Amino acid sequence: MMNNKLFTRPLGRFFGLILPLLMLASLAFAQAPEVAPAMADDLRASGKIYVVVAVVAIIVVGLLGYLINLDRKVSRLEKEIKN
Repeated sequence: MMNNKLFTRPLGRFFGLILPLLMLASLAFAQAPEVAPAMADDLRASGKIYVVVAVVAIIVVGLLGYLINLDRKVSRLEKEIKN
């Protein structure tokens, strides 16, 4: 097992595995020619892109709120276990 503190936490393990993959993916996209997706142009032209952005923002805020709430509950349970 690794004794590195970065890889002992679940979030650290996640970033330790995902970040190198994202870097490799960015290299692959760097090779592609610059072409604008037609779907994005259509959504932007009709004004529906703002609906998509709003829905994605609501989902991200909801997930963030859920994670903060879950962290508080886990912290409370850890304090109860120590006492």
